[in-house]
Amino acid sequence: MRSPPFEVPVPVNSRIAERLSGASFYDAWRVTSSQHERSALEHFLAASQKTPRWVNLAMTARNRIVRLAGLKNLGTLSAVDRARPLDSYLPGDRVGIFTLFENSFDEVLLGDCDKHLDVVLSVHRRPLEDQSAVEITLTTVVHVKNWLGRLYMLPVTPAHRRIAPAVLASIAGPRESVLGV
Repeated sequence: MRSPPFEVPVPVNSRIAERLSGASFYDAWRVTSSQHERSALEHFLAASQKTPRWVNLAMTARNRIVRLAGLKNLGTLSAVDRARPLDSYLPGDRVGIFTLFENSFDEVLLGDCDKHLDVVLSVHRRPLEDQSAVEITLTTVVHVKNWLGRLYMLPVTPAHRRIAPAVLASIAGPRESVLGV
């Protein structure tokens, strides 16, 4: 089953919805996936592993540019440990470029917090009524803390609105294994 990503409201029953208050930016994108047996974290890992090449190149360029302003190098979205067992991830662990905040079968919260902004990402899964597929919603919430964070978000916002659906689209594709599962 393949569905292109489309923008949707933040899932009301999600943990990320609790983080919307005072957000400087947020968006949510959804696809339908036939991989209904996968957890939210498995869907995130699948998407990360299949990150489009142009997204990784954009992240590499971002890292070079922001280094000049003293911001940290995040790496690339596809930089996840493919050999790591799924059940070994705990809150506080790094999952690629993000830190794991919360993890349940139906939703994973990951993010990055620094002195300029807090970014939280949710992958939320909701089974369809017939249980044949799941809706996967990728939500991003950003809280800007200062002027440098606001300046950073000027080019990042339009880039994010292209990157998020492009990465999410990869998990609506054909069946593939994740981490050898």
